[in-house]
Amino acid sequence: MDPGLSSFTPHPVLSNHRSSLNPSPQIVETSSRASLRPALQFAITMPAPQKSRVTGIRNAKQQAAKQRSAREQQPKIIEEKSFETRIPPETQQLILNLYRNSFAERLASDIQPLLQEVKGHLFDRNFKDAFGREDYLEAYAARWSPSRALGYLGVLWRMRESLDLVQPSADDTAEAVERSQNSYRIACLGGGAGAEIGTLGGLHRLLSDEHKENEGGLPKDLEVVAIDSAAWGNVVEQLTQQITIPPPVSKYASAAVKAANHSLVDPTAFKTTFHQYDLLTVDPKILATALEGVKLVTLMFTLNELYSTSRSLTQQFLLRMTDALAPGAMLLVIDSPGSYSTVTLNGAEKNYPMQWLLDHTLLADISGGKAKEEEKLWEKLQDDDSRWFRLDDRLEYPIELENMRMQLHLYRRI
Repeated sequence: MDPGLSSFTPHPVLSNHRSSLNPSPQIVETSSRASLRPALQFAITMPAPQKSRVTGIRNAKQQAAKQRSAREQQPKIIEEKSFETRIPPETQQLILNLYRNSFAERLASDIQPLLQEVKGHLFDRNFKDAFGREDYLEAYAARWSPSRALGYLGVLWRMRESLDLVQPSADDTAEAVERSQNSYRIACLGGGAGAEIGTLGGLHRLLSDEHKENEGGLPKDLEVVAIDSAAWGNVVEQLTQQITIPPPVSKYASAAVKAANHSLVDPTAFKTTFHQYDLLTVDPKILATALEGVKLVTLMFTLNELYSTSRSLTQQFLLRMTDALAPGAMLLVIDSPGSYSTVTLNGAEKNYPMQWLLDHTLLADISGGKAKEEEKLWEKLQDDDSRWFRLDDRLEYPIELENMRMQLHLYRRI
């Protein structure tokens, strides 16, 4: 996140409301700055209001008490290896190169003033202007999507065995072969800024490399549907092109280097489509058509902003999405840890955690207590309150990027 303020996650999903990447002041995604080596020496430095630091000498007992209190109030942090340690840095660099090459002219210019304009609009919650110009969209995608793409990739790579992303191998049963399909359709709701596009290109590359090394099943072709409220179509198209064509090489490169230069993903195995829809107001039939045959839906730093805009409309959207998805489809929700939405009940306002509202909608007993056993439309497979993604300091990118912290929830349609 950190559109420079570290307190909102900008990027539009609601054409007439708010941004789909959640510019909520309650959200904190990026919290510590990674030591990437910038190729261009201009970095964006903004305060992180929600980060606390000890600035003076304190009584040891008082400090310990405050730390205990803070730990009790904060979501439990999952202590494990960072996502990036499981992915080769060479692959991570290839993904960063997608954004560098897609927005080369923007990054070669003095991008900082443009980013400051975008951040100013976002600070004022003026999302129409923040995402109303092509140069703003490109600047945003060049600045904030790369690190997110790597963070999301770490998540998906860890759960790949749950997602049925690989075609059956010769050792699989005839039933498994018949049940499987060669393509895998993914809907990225609020995914116009291109982080998910880079993630999925990298995921297919990792699966292909794993197939070559272990002689397992081939990765399925990916069909990606990105839905957002702003006009991100050109951004999605540029990133897709960079994923499916060989990256540029120097005209002085040797014949061997040129011969070994290949695209990240075979162009026949990676397709994208973009739709400009407002998720809270889109016609249910249009949404159902867009989600037809989808095996995985992602809501990345989007859901909490939907709740902040309208809890009732968000519940309706989730139910329409549920109706449109076939049993076995997966839903992955990633957002800032500690995201809350205000709900008014009997005239009194109360804050509820985003994941509580989500579970309340998806995991409700649809029998209304009339059946002997609960009847549900979703089951929860994974639930993590807080995880870190930390960038490898060997990576290179023209401008500085940040680490990110997230909560994630994985569901399967029953």
